[in-house]
Amino acid sequence: MEGKEFLSKIETEISKCVVGKENIIKLLLISMLSKGHVLLEGIPGLAKTTIVKNFAKTFGLSFSRIQLTPDTMPSDIIGVYYYSEKTKDFAIKKGPIFTNILLADEINRTPPKTQSAMLEAMQEGQATVEGTSIKLPEPFILLATMNPLESEGVYSLPEAQMDRFMFKITLEYPKKDEEITMLKKKYEGSFETVNSVISPEELKKAFEKVLEIKISDEILEYIYEIVKMTRTDDRLLYGVSPRASEQILYASRALAYLNGRNYVIPDDVKEVSKYVIVHKIKLKIDYEIEGISNKNIVNEILDKAVVFKKNQG
Repeated sequence: MEGKEFLSKIETEISKCVVGKENIIKLLLISMLSKGHVLLEGIPGLAKTTIVKNFAKTFGLSFSRIQLTPDTMPSDIIGVYYYSEKTKDFAIKKGPIFTNILLADEINRTPPKTQSAMLEAMQEGQATVEGTSIKLPEPFILLATMNPLESEGVYSLPEAQMDRFMFKITLEYPKKDEEITMLKKKYEGSFETVNSVISPEELKKAFEKVLEIKISDEILEYIYEIVKMTRTDDRLLYGVSPRASEQILYASRALAYLNGRNYVIPDDVKEVSKYVIVHKIKLKIDYEIEGISNKNIVNEILDKAVVFKKNQG
């Protein structure tokens, strides 16, 4: 299956229950094909759960949701050992993290000890239950939400965890026509159930196709130019790590596939970079006071970065 057809099948199916959000769906698909994790930021009520749950359904993948709170313990997520009266032995009761797509609602409401349990899953693709490491299903994608309006009773995500998220996506209010269409569909009861339209074999083939996407030395230089500029910008306390370079590489190949090409172009890199970089840089406080944001910095960098041709020396 070609990349454009792959994307079209997903978008068409999800449109049965979601109005608009095509860019969000495309970014989730890029993250899926890149095996990257996503941080979704937006106020409650923007259909984050609906999008993610039905996104999983289109692949026939397993889906779990955790509502994180200050008293959520690691065992609530990864599971526990328990004594089985039936077998007269100890067994593992797996937690909700053992799934293909995990939605962790309000990840910044849970304490660092619980966040670290998810960090292992993001980094190693496994979870440790009382000393026993167990592999997670393939693929495993963590989609975490944050409410930007919350400031009380929240915990900052450590830089190491932020670095693991391939994308940070900000959900906005729907456009006027989208919200009116949504209201009409609610009133008419015309929203439909989403079905699986991508088989495991087709998904596996898509993963393979993405790995076949070619990327030139010039594009690799372009990726380096972008990340280097985050490291040398005097307005930032620190720039992005080499992991961000890798994530841009993986995501740009997935985007090229979905756009129907077998090679990466600069526009692919530019499109994904703004979602890869924005949450991985730290602005100096003086510039925050002036009203400059991470998004401003990223847009400036992407406007200035250029692709150097080999014949330019």
